[in-house]
Amino acid sequence: MLLATQLERVFILKDKGQIIRLTDPEPRWSVEAVLNFYANTYPILTTAKIAAPIIRDDRIEYKLESVMGTKG
Repeated sequence: MLLATQLERVFILKDKGQIIRLTDPEPRWSVEAVLNFYANTYPILTTAKIAAPIIRDDRIEYKLESVMGTKG
């Protein structure tokens, strides 16, 4: 018998050389809504972009990449 489960979402932020794993505040929210939610705590996320999701260890990992300080 097959069993379908929803994968947990994890958001990964690299700030000042440190990797920060952020939990999903609300699974029904879009990825952009989660980004806006965490932008209140991490201002660097106001200009971040979301990389393509990676499935790893029964989780969906989204990498939040800041575009501050880059040209072009």
